[in-house]
Amino acid sequence: MKYYKLHLIRHGLTAGNLDGRYIGSGTDLPLCDEGRAQLEDLKRQFAYPQVPLVFSSPMLRATQTAEILFPGVKVISLDGLREMAFGVFENRPLNELVKDPAFARWMDPTSHDVPEGAEDRAAFYRRTGEMLMKLFEYMFKTHTEEAACITHGGVIMSMLAQHALPQRKPEEWMTDPGAGYSVRCDAEMWMRDKLVEAFDVVPEGYLDGVEEEEG
Repeated sequence: MKYYKLHLIRHGLTAGNLDGRYIGSGTDLPLCDEGRAQLEDLKRQFAYPQVPLVFSSPMLRATQTAEILFPGVKVISLDGLREMAFGVFENRPLNELVKDPAFARWMDPTSHDVPEGAEDRAAFYRRTGEMLMKLFEYMFKTHTEEAACITHGGVIMSMLAQHALPQRKPEEWMTDPGAGYSVRCDAEMWMRDKLVEAFDVVPEGYLDGVEEEEG
Protein backbone atom coordinates (compact mmCIF):
# COMPACT_ATOMS: atom_id res chain seq x y z
CA MET A 1 0.00 0.00 0.00
CA LYS A 2 1.48 3.34 -1.07
CA TYR A 3 0.72 6.26 1.23
CA TYR A 4 1.01 9.92 0.32
CA LYS A 5 1.85 12.19 3.25
CA LEU A 6 0.77 15.78 3.88
CA HIS A 7 1.94 17.89 6.82
CA LEU A 8 -0.66 20.52 7.84
CA ILE A 9 1.05 23.38 9.70
CA ARG A 10 -0.41 26.50 11.25
CA HIS A 11 1.31 29.79 10.39
CA GLY A 12 3.48 31.64 12.92
CA LEU A 13 2.44 34.39 15.31
CA THR A 14 1.30 37.85 14.22
CA ALA A 15 0.80 41.04 16.21
CA GLY A 16 -2.92 40.31 16.04
CA ASN A 17 -2.41 37.00 17.83
CA LEU A 18 -0.38 38.67 20.55
CA ASP A 19 -2.94 41.46 20.96
CA GLY A 20 -5.84 39.00 21.23
CA ARG A 21 -7.59 40.26 18.10
CA TYR A 22 -9.95 38.23 15.90
CA ILE A 23 -8.00 37.91 12.66
CA GLY A 24 -9.42 36.22 9.58
CA SER A 25 -8.85 36.58 5.85
CA GLY A 26 -9.88 40.23 5.94
CA THR A 27 -6.64 41.23 7.68
CA ASP A 28 -3.38 40.35 5.90
CA LEU A 29 -0.89 40.68 8.73
CA PRO A 30 2.77 39.67 8.39
CA LEU A 31 4.56 37.63 11.01
CA CYS A 32 5.69 39.69 13.98
CA ASP A 33 9.27 39.57 15.33
CA GLU A 34 8.17 37.18 18.08
CA GLY A 35 6.56 34.92 15.48
CA ARG A 36 9.70 34.77 13.35
CA ALA A 37 11.86 34.06 16.39
CA GLN A 38 9.50 31.33 17.57
CA LEU A 39 9.63 29.58 14.19
CA GLU A 40 13.42 29.70 14.18
CA ASP A 41 13.44 28.22 17.70
CA LEU A 42 11.13 25.41 16.58
CA LYS A 43 13.47 24.63 13.67
CA ARG A 44 16.42 24.40 16.07
CA GLN A 45 14.63 22.21 18.60
CA PHE A 46 12.62 19.89 16.35
CA ALA A 47 12.74 18.23 12.96
CA TYR A 48 10.44 19.46 10.21
CA PRO A 49 9.95 17.07 7.28
CA GLN A 50 12.06 17.36 4.14
CA VAL A 51 9.54 17.95 1.36
CA PRO A 52 9.79 18.92 -2.33
CA LEU A 53 6.60 20.99 -2.32
CA VAL A 54 4.69 23.35 -0.03
CA PHE A 55 1.05 24.38 -0.48
CA SER A 56 0.29 27.71 1.19
CA SER A 57 -2.50 30.11 1.98
CA PRO A 58 -1.87 33.33 0.02
CA MET A 59 -1.89 35.40 3.21
CA LEU A 60 1.41 36.96 4.32
CA ARG A 61 1.54 35.15 7.64
CA ALA A 62 1.39 31.81 5.81
CA THR A 63 3.76 32.54 2.92
CA GLN A 64 6.34 34.01 5.33
CA THR A 65 6.05 30.92 7.53
CA ALA A 66 6.70 28.75 4.47
CA GLU A 67 9.83 30.77 3.66
CA ILE A 68 11.21 30.27 7.17
CA LEU A 69 10.35 26.60 7.66
CA PHE A 70 11.00 25.44 4.08
CA PRO A 71 13.53 27.81 2.48
CA GLY A 72 14.13 27.21 -1.20
CA VAL A 73 11.23 24.75 -1.55
CA LYS A 74 8.65 25.28 -4.31
CA VAL A 75 5.51 26.96 -2.93
CA ILE A 76 2.05 26.78 -4.53
CA SER A 77 -0.24 29.50 -3.18
CA LEU A 78 -3.92 28.53 -3.15
CA ASP A 79 -6.79 30.88 -2.37
CA GLY A 80 -8.83 27.98 -1.00
CA LEU A 81 -6.42 27.71 1.94
CA ARG A 82 -7.17 31.20 3.27
CA GLU A 83 -8.76 31.66 6.68
CA MET A 84 -12.48 32.36 7.07
CA ALA A 85 -13.57 35.97 6.52
CA PHE A 86 -14.96 37.42 9.76
CA GLY A 87 -16.68 40.46 8.28
CA VAL A 88 -17.77 43.08 10.82
CA PHE A 89 -15.97 41.15 13.58
CA GLU A 90 -12.63 41.25 11.77
CA ASN A 91 -9.63 42.61 13.68
CA ARG A 92 -11.64 43.38 16.82
CA PRO A 93 -10.39 42.48 20.33
CA LEU A 94 -11.76 39.14 21.47
CA ASN A 95 -12.35 40.43 24.99
CA GLU A 96 -14.86 42.87 23.46
CA LEU A 97 -16.43 40.40 21.06
CA VAL A 98 -17.33 37.93 23.81
CA LYS A 99 -19.69 40.59 25.19
CA ASP A 100 -21.40 41.13 21.82
CA PRO A 101 -24.72 39.20 21.43
CA ALA A 102 -24.33 39.20 17.64
CA PHE A 103 -20.95 37.50 17.98
CA ALA A 104 -22.42 34.93 20.37
CA ARG A 105 -25.13 34.12 17.83
CA TRP A 106 -22.53 33.61 15.12
CA MET A 107 -20.43 31.37 17.38
CA ASP A 108 -23.46 29.14 18.00
CA PRO A 109 -22.89 26.14 15.68
CA THR A 110 -26.65 25.73 15.23
CA SER A 111 -27.07 29.34 14.08
CA HIS A 112 -27.44 30.32 10.41
CA ASP A 113 -26.47 33.92 11.14
CA VAL A 114 -23.94 35.35 8.66
CA PRO A 115 -22.53 38.72 9.74
CA GLU A 116 -22.04 41.44 7.13
CA GLY A 117 -18.93 40.71 5.08
CA ALA A 118 -18.31 37.31 6.68
CA GLU A 119 -18.01 33.95 4.99
CA ASP A 120 -20.94 31.63 5.53
CA ARG A 121 -19.90 28.87 7.94
CA ALA A 122 -21.33 26.13 5.72
CA ALA A 123 -19.44 27.55 2.71
CA PHE A 124 -16.20 27.61 4.71
CA TYR A 125 -16.81 24.03 5.80
CA ARG A 126 -17.29 22.89 2.19
CA ARG A 127 -14.32 24.89 0.91
CA THR A 128 -11.85 23.54 3.42
CA GLY A 129 -13.05 19.95 3.19
CA GLU A 130 -12.82 20.01 -0.60
CA MET A 131 -9.36 21.61 -0.46
CA LEU A 132 -7.89 18.78 1.59
CA MET A 133 -9.07 16.25 -0.98
CA LYS A 134 -7.83 18.43 -3.87
CA LEU A 135 -4.35 18.63 -2.34
CA PHE A 136 -4.13 14.86 -2.25
CA GLU A 137 -5.55 14.62 -5.77
CA TYR A 138 -2.76 16.92 -7.00
CA MET A 139 -0.17 14.84 -5.17
CA PHE A 140 -1.46 11.61 -6.73
CA LYS A 141 -1.45 13.09 -10.23
CA THR A 142 2.06 14.57 -9.92
CA HIS A 143 3.49 11.59 -7.99
CA THR A 144 4.41 13.90 -5.10
CA GLU A 145 4.64 11.45 -2.22
CA GLU A 146 5.13 14.03 0.53
CA ALA A 147 4.30 17.73 0.89
CA ALA A 148 3.63 20.40 3.50
CA CYS A 149 0.70 22.79 3.74
CA ILE A 150 0.98 26.12 5.58
CA THR A 151 -2.45 27.43 6.43
CA HIS A 152 -4.58 28.69 9.34
CA GLY A 153 -5.78 27.13 12.56
CA GLY A 154 -9.44 27.26 11.59
CA VAL A 155 -8.73 25.68 8.22
CA ILE A 156 -6.81 22.78 9.79
CA MET A 157 -9.55 22.17 12.38
CA SER A 158 -12.26 22.17 9.71
CA MET A 159 -10.34 19.90 7.33
CA LEU A 160 -9.52 17.28 9.92
CA ALA A 161 -12.88 17.31 11.68
CA GLN A 162 -14.46 16.38 8.33
CA HIS A 163 -12.00 13.92 6.85
CA ALA A 164 -9.51 12.61 9.42
CA LEU A 165 -9.27 9.41 11.37
CA PRO A 166 -9.45 9.24 14.34
CA GLN A 167 -12.67 11.24 14.33
CA ARG A 168 -12.58 14.29 16.58
CA LYS A 169 -14.46 17.54 17.08
CA PRO A 170 -12.97 20.63 15.39
CA GLU A 171 -11.67 22.08 18.67
CA GLU A 172 -9.80 18.84 19.36
CA TRP A 173 -7.68 19.53 16.27
CA MET A 174 -6.42 22.88 17.57
CA THR A 175 -2.69 23.40 17.16
CA ASP A 176 -0.02 25.91 18.12
CA PRO A 177 1.63 28.37 15.71
CA GLY A 178 4.30 26.61 13.67
CA ALA A 179 2.94 23.17 14.54
CA GLY A 180 0.30 20.84 13.19
CA TYR A 181 -0.54 17.31 12.12
CA SER A 182 0.82 14.82 9.62
CA VAL A 183 -1.84 12.96 7.65
CA ARG A 184 -1.60 10.24 5.04
CA CYS A 185 -3.86 8.77 2.41
CA ASP A 186 -3.71 6.19 -0.36
CA ALA A 187 -5.63 6.33 -3.61
CA GLU A 188 -8.26 3.88 -2.39
CA MET A 189 -8.99 5.88 0.78
CA TRP A 190 -9.28 9.02 -1.31
CA MET A 191 -11.60 7.58 -3.95
CA ARG A 192 -13.77 5.35 -1.75
CA ASP A 193 -13.93 7.04 1.64
CA LYS A 194 -12.62 10.63 1.24
CA LEU A 195 -10.68 10.03 4.45
CA VAL A 196 -7.12 10.57 5.65
CA GLU A 197 -5.30 9.12 8.64
CA ALA A 198 -3.69 11.47 11.15
CA PHE A 199 -0.58 9.61 12.23
CA ASP A 200 1.74 12.14 13.89
CA VAL A 201 2.29 15.71 14.98
CA VAL A 202 4.62 18.10 13.19
CA PRO A 203 7.38 19.04 13.85
CA GLU A 204 8.54 15.60 14.93
CA GLY A 205 8.72 15.28 18.72
CA TYR A 206 6.86 18.55 19.37
CA LEU A 207 4.43 17.07 21.91
CA ASP A 208 6.72 14.42 23.42
CA GLY A 209 7.08 16.22 26.76
CA VAL A 210 3.35 16.95 26.98
CA GLU A 211 2.41 13.33 26.23
CA GLU A 212 4.77 12.08 28.94
CA GLU A 213 3.21 14.44 31.50
CA GLU A 214 -0.31 13.31 30.55
CA GLY A 215 0.71 9.66 30.78
